[in-house]
Amino acid sequence: MLRPRLRIPLRPGALLTPAFSSSATTSAALRPMACRARAMHSLTPLTYDLNGEVRTTGLGKLLSVTAYNIAWYQYQSHLLAKLNGLIADTDYQSRHVKDIMLSTARDPAEASTFNYASMIHNNHFFFKNLSPTPDVPMPDALRHAFEASFGSLETLRQEMVYTAAAMFGPGFVWLVRTSHPGMPHAFKVLTTYAAGSPYPAAHWRRQDTDMNTAAGANSEAAIAKSRGWFANSAAGAGNPNVNNPADAYAPGGISLQPILCLNTWEHVWLWDYGFGTNDPSQGKLGFAERWWKYINWETVLQDANINRKQMSTDVDGGSASATGGAGAGRGGASQPGPAPAQ
Repeated sequence: MLRPRLRIPLRPGALLTPAFSSSATTSAALRPMACRARAMHSLTPLTYDLNGEVRTTGLGKLLSVTAYNIAWYQYQSHLLAKLNGLIADTDYQSRHVKDIMLSTARDPAEASTFNYASMIHNNHFFFKNLSPTPDVPMPDALRHAFEASFGSLETLRQEMVYTAAAMFGPGFVWLVRTSHPGMPHAFKVLTTYAAGSPYPAAHWRRQDTDMNTAAGANSEAAIAKSRGWFANSAAGAGNPNVNNPADAYAPGGISLQPILCLNTWEHVWLWDYGFGTNDPSQGKLGFAERWWKYINWETVLQDANINRKQMSTDVDGGSASATGGAGAGRGGASQPGPAPAQ
């Protein structure tokens, strides 16, 4: 009598491994895919560290070898391991980290999943826009856009650096591009605390009572009622687009795209910069000041997605700007004041 066996698929090409290869190599090659399926999300190599060279030299004078390894390799790997454990055997294991973050942001029962997914996205966003070499030239299109929104690059620099230094507690300072139907693009600064997300889709929290709006239970009628309050206020202020379906965000939210962020979590800067007591070149302020010199403006331009035609419209239109409000992690409400790929 034949006894049926469970057939576990092997990695393609595994059966072609030469018989004379080392036992370690053979073992790895023949390891069934089922044994490796738990690694649903893995560390994404940074474009400037594809071969691990920055891991051995440090990120210029911004982060030492130790600080870089803690803030990127060790911490990001820790976050990924935690997230993989939470989403094992769920539909989330095959979805992008940013999708997981947005899908779980409004569900209190998924608070842990949101926090880890959001932190993975935010930390990657911070590191992907850095450069191992300082003083990367800023493209003219980006410079003109920032000057139209902030008046000068120095104003923008100070806004981000001193906002980061003034934050009490860990989080991120974001530079975002906002857009609204019928209006030119503008750039604004906003903050999020802990693992908070800048995306407006992540800010409407499902809960029985929202003390910020007193709109009542999480019903369609309650949501429509609270939206009506904000729509009426916007219409009274002269906004002709309050009924635009594209504006279906949480109350107070507007369309935006993050293009740059500064990570203010202590594990990023404390090792190299200390607390900086009575020394502005050290501590979080010293780290933030030096961070500005190590931004890769070419990658920022890609996220900003500005073409020259838009730029001439923005500059001629004299776009106004305002700095943003505070976001929050899962512990509190986060409505962007002026307004994720891992």
